[in-house]
Amino acid sequence: MPAARERIFNVPGVVLGLVAILVIIQAICDLVSPLAHFKTLALFAFVPGRFTFAFNPDLVTAALNATAGTDEDASQLAVFFLGDGRPLWWTPLTYAFLHGGWAHVGMNSLWLVAFGSAVARRFGNGRFLMFCAVCAVAGALTQFLTHMADLQPVVGASAVVSGAMAAVVRFAFQPGAPLGSAFSFVERGDHTYRLPALPLREIFSNRNAVIFLILWFFANFLSGVFPQTMGMPGASIAWEAHIGGFLAGLLGFRWFDPPPPIARDKLPPVSPL
Repeated sequence: MPAARERIFNVPGVVLGLVAILVIIQAICDLVSPLAHFKTLALFAFVPGRFTFAFNPDLVTAALNATAGTDEDASQLAVFFLGDGRPLWWTPLTYAFLHGGWAHVGMNSLWLVAFGSAVARRFGNGRFLMFCAVCAVAGALTQFLTHMADLQPVVGASAVVSGAMAAVVRFAFQPGAPLGSAFSFVERGDHTYRLPALPLREIFSNRNAVIFLILWFFANFLSGVFPQTMGMPGASIAWEAHIGGFLAGLLGFRWFDPPPPIARDKLPPVSPL
């Protein structure tokens, strides 16, 4: 009998599909005119100030006036992204499909493959997609709460990636799990992705999980202070959205984690009719 062939790319189809969508959207944004690109951002990027303007227009107007006195170009862009001032309710989700350039989309795609694959194997396609949507919205909400008058568009799947990284912390570090012995995914059976999740109280007593959390927060701080590390010189990084997605993945994990399969020997006896 011939030996079974190992797949070169052992990535779930749902993750590859998401990466393909991100790449296609970025390619389209590169092909269209700059004006069309800006209109796309205005329609689908998340702009916190648009939502604030609906209930507190004075706060946004004050921020606009302050910008006008220091930077005329920035003020004109802010007015453009404010538009008619009505909140675009789909943007807390659609902003995650847009990016600030190829370096940005490439970085997010790389981390989505690395960590989203493990989460997708555990959750299944449907739960994984819902999980990604919740992390994206949580990232947008955190950005809104910390930048209520900001009219700079927020784009990128970083909140989704951060949520996937947080979900991995819940199940991938205990003995026998994919990261139970070292910081590298090893080739193991699919059952290793269905081991019982770590309770929140036990995460901080797991050495590997704690090291991972420290590294994640340090990297997030670094990207916020030095955006050029993300391949986006001159741009600001929405690190608050990253934290929102991360907390959503960490705290909301159990709502998406499917129950473990029941072993046949654990099933109750069935009486014959």
